Amino acid sequence: MAFALLAVAGCESGPKKEGTGEYVDDSVITMKVKTAIFNDPMLKVAEINVETFKGVVQLSGFVASQAAASRAIEVTRTVGGVTSVKNDMRIK
Repeated sequence: MAFALLAVAGCESGPKKEGTGEYVDDSVITMKVKTAIFNDPMLKVAEINVETFKGVVQLSGFVASQAAASRAIEVTRTVGGVTSVKNDMRIK
């Protein structure tokens, strides 16, 4: 019984730690965002990094223009599971 409680406690999430299910969900969101960005003709050549934590997606890297950065944010918001987007992209 004590072992089962420890095993379950190890999978819990906290404010700065993801549980196993949340990690998988965030990985799926990250992959979907990367795919959506890659499939967008305006963003295909951009150097955009994607990280997700509890549904919050952080975009970083380099884009050619402010319009490209805005488009990346817009595309990211359309992906299911995204709760908000943080923009850390830089214009080249």
